[in-house]
Amino acid sequence: MKRCWITDKPLEVSSMVDLVTRREAGAINTFIGTVREFTEGKRTLFLQYEAYTSMAEKKLEEIAEEIDRKWPDVKIAIAHRIGRLEISDIAVIIAVSTPHRDDSFEASRYAIERMKEVVPIWKKEHWENGQEWIGNQKETKQGIPREEEIR
Repeated sequence: MKRCWITDKPLEVSSMVDLVTRREAGAINTFIGTVREFTEGKRTLFLQYEAYTSMAEKKLEEIAEEIDRKWPDVKIAIAHRIGRLEISDIAVIIAVSTPHRDDSFEASRYAIERMKEVVPIWKKEHWENGQEWIGNQKETKQGIPREEEIR
């Protein structure tokens, strides 16, 4: 069963939690990233996410493997939605279970920060007064790169 994926379907928190629930876990942490209405004073109408899906899933799995090495006894699932997302829609869910809570919190934060660094997912922000492609999740690059630039 896949533990990391990209989808154009709505994400469900309970399904993600089910993937990491186990008897050995004393902590389950979920990070749920949603579409917010205001960004830097601009009113967002909706977001459009795109991904180089096969590479994005590969990178998500690499992040999960990094987490496996850093936190023993972790179980993780990561899903990111693409397509048009409305205000309050869930864009990403990370579910992590560990025997102890500190590891669960740390692994979850590590996962979202690494996703923003290395996973080829882009968003187009649609505001009341315009739109703009955000080149990466850390918002340090503009536009969508050509496929050969990602490899």
